[in-house]
Amino acid sequence: MEFMDSLLYSSLFDDSSDDDTNHVERKKKIFKIRINNLDLWDDQEFIERYRVSKKVALLLTRQIEDEIKFDTEKNLAVKPIDQVLATHQYYGSGSFMRYVGDMSGLHKSTVCRIIHRVTRSIAQLRPSYMNTPPNNDERMAVATDFYKISRFPKVLGAIDCTHIQILSPGGENAEDFRNRKGTFSINVQVVGDANLCIRNIVARWPGSAHDSHIFNRSNLKCRLESSEFDNFWLLGDSGYALRPYLLTLLNDPQTQARKYYNESHIRTRNAKERLFGLWKRRFPIIGTKLRSKLDNVQYIIVATAEN
Repeated sequence: MEFMDSLLYSSLFDDSSDDDTNHVERKKKIFKIRINNLDLWDDQEFIERYRVSKKVALLLTRQIEDEIKFDTEKNLAVKPIDQVLATHQYYGSGSFMRYVGDMSGLHKSTVCRIIHRVTRSIAQLRPSYMNTPPNNDERMAVATDFYKISRFPKVLGAIDCTHIQILSPGGENAEDFRNRKGTFSINVQVVGDANLCIRNIVARWPGSAHDSHIFNRSNLKCRLESSEFDNFWLLGDSGYALRPYLLTLLNDPQTQARKYYNESHIRTRNAKERLFGLWKRRFPIIGTKLRSKLDNVQYIIVATAEN
C-alpha cells in the first residue's frame, strides 16, 4: 500500500511527463491584410465612411504626424494616415473597436492604442480650429451671419449645454455623473455660430452639474466680464442669468416689442439646436453611449467638436 501511494504521489508531481496534453502551443501570429482606404473610395464614399474629406484627413495627418508615428523600422508599422482613418472610422461608426480593427486590418488592442494616441493629438489642436473671433472685423462677420437669421444684432454666439452619455465611471464620485434623467453623462458647454461651427467648448463637468454652474466657472465668463468682447453678446436660454453680455428670453412679454424680441431671440438661438443635432449625427460615437474610460471621453468629445 505504501508503494502504491508513492507511485501515485510521484505521478501527480512529476514535471518530466511526456504527455502531449500538458503542452500548450503559442497562438500563431496572424497578419491581417491592410487596405489602402484613401485610394479605394471616391470622395463621397470616403466622407460617408470617415465623416471627413480626403483633404481634411491628409491635413490632420500632416499636423499630428510627429506625435503619432511609430519609431520603429518594422515594415508592418501602422502609417499615420491609416491611424487617422481608423480613428475617424471609430468616430463615424459609433461601433466597437473590434469592428474597426476588422475593417482596417488591425488587432483590437492596436486599434485601442491608436485611437487614444490620435484623439489626444487632435484635441491638442483646439486653439487652431476652435476659437472666439479675435478682432472686431471677425466679430462683425459672425454677428452679420446671425443677423441674417432673424435680425438680432451683435450676436457673438449661442451658448448651451448638451449631455454626452458615458458608462458609469465607478468609484466614490460615480453618482456625480448621473444627470436628471438618471443616466451617466458629461455635461458639455458649447458656444456655436450661425454656420453651425463650435467656437468654444468645455467638456470636463459631470452630468449633475447645472448649465449656469459650468458657465460661472468657465474661462469664457472671465473674458466676457473683462470687456474683451465689448458691445457683443451671447444668447442663452432660461438656464442662464441675464447679464449685459448674455441675453436671455423675457418672462411674460406683454408689449409687441417684447414679443418680437423673444421671437427673434428664439429663431437666432435655434442655430445651437441644429448644431447639436448635426454634431451627433455626424459622429455617432457621441450620439450614443461612449464606452471609453473617463480620461479618454473628454478628448474624444473635443476631437470630434474640432472636425
